[in-house]
Amino acid sequence: MIKAFQNAFKIPELRKRIISTALLLIVYRLGAHITLPGIDDQALEAFFQQLMERGGNVIGFIDLFSGGAFSQMTIFALGIQPYISASIIMQLLAVIVPSLEKLSREPDGRKKITQYTRYGTVILSIIQGITISIVLRNPENITGQAGEIVRDPNLWWHCLVVLTLTAGTSFVMWLGEQITERGIGQGISLIITVGIIAGLPGGVTTVFNNLVTRPEFGILQLALLVALVVVAVMGTVFITLSVRRIPVQYGRQIRGRRVIGGQSTHLPLRVNAAGMIPIIFAVTLIQFPPTLLGFLPRDWGWVTTARALIDPGTPLYLGLYALLIVGFTYFYTAVQINPVQMAEDLQKYGGFIPGIRAGKQTADYINTTLTRITLPGALFLAAIAVIPIIITSQLNVGNMVEGASILIVVGVVLDTMSQIESYLTVRHYEGFLKDRKLKGRRR
Repeated sequence: MIKAFQNAFKIPELRKRIISTALLLIVYRLGAHITLPGIDDQALEAFFQQLMERGGNVIGFIDLFSGGAFSQMTIFALGIQPYISASIIMQLLAVIVPSLEKLSREPDGRKKITQYTRYGTVILSIIQGITISIVLRNPENITGQAGEIVRDPNLWWHCLVVLTLTAGTSFVMWLGEQITERGIGQGISLIITVGIIAGLPGGVTTVFNNLVTRPEFGILQLALLVALVVVAVMGTVFITLSVRRIPVQYGRQIRGRRVIGGQSTHLPLRVNAAGMIPIIFAVTLIQFPPTLLGFLPRDWGWVTTARALIDPGTPLYLGLYALLIVGFTYFYTAVQINPVQMAEDLQKYGGFIPGIRAGKQTADYINTTLTRITLPGALFLAAIAVIPIIITSQLNVGNMVEGASILIVVGVVLDTMSQIESYLTVRHYEGFLKDRKLKGRRR
């Protein structure tokens, strides 16, 4: 692997792309430490501590994607989350709205969809920026405790915060597109990955403090935590690279003196076609009731009872969380993959699945196969999201092991390594693995 990285810097184009990617990521991390104007840092830290104590796991999830910029209220506080939300909304609308579905199939339709996604990102950033400015001005409405986070919360400050947060998200989106175009790897995913890795030292510090200050947290607990991380990474790699290959045969066509077609290939169907999206959907939905109850007075009897039932870590909470992930996995896989369209494309280009008639039977066969292979992928997503919660809650080490973060980091690393290896292979250099090629995530 070390030799592969050395060979990567021998190729001028690849070296330029790697350096460009590193510089753009450094710019992103620098911006993640520039605080919004007029903010009292100590009051802000106390505010977020109160939020987390009142069941603010959604806040922690957003902070995970922003690389800690949200809890520090920097110019990149919103991170890339509005862009992800806008992308998901556009993908869903492309299935529901016939005109958008038709547009997505056109040659230049993807550019239009991308443009609409950018507009949606700006709109969502403005809405979230307004909400954040109002919350920062009146934190007692959320936590119930008086405090001043903003030194001079006038109208100009509100406008400046909304403009800064919107511009920050737009700039992060631009950085991601520049990395994709001029660098190596998928820009948006790399930005999220760098933010997750930036929080790793904090998790290691938490474990070290537990070893020092908590007598019950010993070597056995540390070994269990390390084993959990290793198993989660190995399982993520296995599921990410798992593909069901459906054999496809193309009929021979004689055009003049040439014989076209006749070759055998395969139709790859990924076991985890939905990626991390089902976890994002599920965690947002499952955390909404506890977060809402956390803002209500605790002296209300029914609030205490409801919180006890659906608090993170309870059996009801974990069961609903797992069911939501499985359901959203099937839903998003259906949105991403259209068996009818795949069958039509095969028939259009003279392809067929041996033993299956073209048309409706091919579509039904692909749909049945996709339904079967999605189940282990969905169960794995549910397991990697729920099991770390159970173990880390028992060890009382916070959310150091997060299923979504492991999925993102492992997937992005595999994608980036696959792209680098393709450059090395084309120029007759050895890749990361001598005996076999690395299979990246392909849709």
